[in-house]
Amino acid sequence: MALSELIINDLSIQPVTKPIGVLKKIFSNLTYSHVPVAKDGIYIGSISESDVRCFDSEKTLEDYLYALSPFYVNKNESLLNILRVFAANDTNILPVLDEDTKAYLGYFELTDMMTALEKTPFFGEEGNIIIVEKGEKDYSFSQICQIIESNDGKLYGCYLSKMSDGLVQLTLKISPSKMSEILHTFRRYDYKIVSEHEEDSFLQNLKERSEYLTKYLNI
Repeated sequence: MALSELIINDLSIQPVTKPIGVLKKIFSNLTYSHVPVAKDGIYIGSISESDVRCFDSEKTLEDYLYALSPFYVNKNESLLNILRVFAANDTNILPVLDEDTKAYLGYFELTDMMTALEKTPFFGEEGNIIIVEKGEKDYSFSQICQIIESNDGKLYGCYLSKMSDGLVQLTLKISPSKMSEILHTFRRYDYKIVSEHEEDSFLQNLKERSEYLTKYLNI
């Protein structure tokens, strides 16, 4: 299903002439964090409920244009970028504009986008999650794919989950097979395995040797 099919248009865009008192009543009947605002029929930004609650009910939106947040997405935007805009603006509603970024088509709701994300293979397919770490200048997506596929695995998804002090952590989801071999190969290519796995024979061997050494020293 195309994401454009998830556009909802049951919330009218509010003109800048709208009284704040009326807007407060509108918010009292909604669960949304923002509502879209237009001037001369063109979208100019969204106003948050938390701001509106602090405004003078006798004034209009035009008196508070400085409080508008001009976030939006195009109807053909990718899912990941839509989620990025949601997160960056701390909102649960996201105005959708046409290709000319003028006409308001409706909005995306955060819960719908999260549901769409859950239906992607990264979340929907059965698999194992691995978190690996390597130098920011040393890791390679092509190398990661080669490591997994050379051990008869399939990569369902990969993203940078952390960047700090010249190191990056990558979260991978792979098909549930030959985990021990895949982890061993990652280590051979100098990737640190951050996540823990029951199938990790390397760690299991270290644990057994440690227990044996402890027992020997206690004799």
